[in-house]
Amino acid sequence: MTSRLHTGGCLCGAVRYEADGPPDYAGCCYCADCRKASGSGFIGFMSYPATRVKFTGETLRFASRSARGTQAVRNSCPVCGGLVFGGIVGQDILHTLYAGSLDDPSLFVPTIAIFNRDRPDWAPLPPGLTVFEAMPG
Repeated sequence: MTSRLHTGGCLCGAVRYEADGPPDYAGCCYCADCRKASGSGFIGFMSYPATRVKFTGETLRFASRSARGTQAVRNSCPVCGGLVFGGIVGQDILHTLYAGSLDDPSLFVPTIAIFNRDRPDWAPLPPGLTVFEAMPG
């Protein structure tokens, strides 16, 4: 398998990332937290092991309680406010990259939808996704 670099960052470019290869998971999350964090009906996400992602730039971290009861950390740019990724660099073993922050949005190929139970009627559900009403086990 050939490695493909996924690059992205915030609106102003102060926060950047490089992710090596395809994500382990890619999908759309319709939970209330993701809707509010993104200002949209859902957030597109890609999950990567920390060993395959490199970040540059300082971030503003915001933590809230996740559906599993653990801490969910979202990182945005302190300059432009762009939401870029989830997790604590140097601590977490997985990171969530937000699909809207990709330099090439065509690299986002969702396969799952999570928290469909919270999806507003007006928010689209792309065809062909495996749908979970909550967080999959």
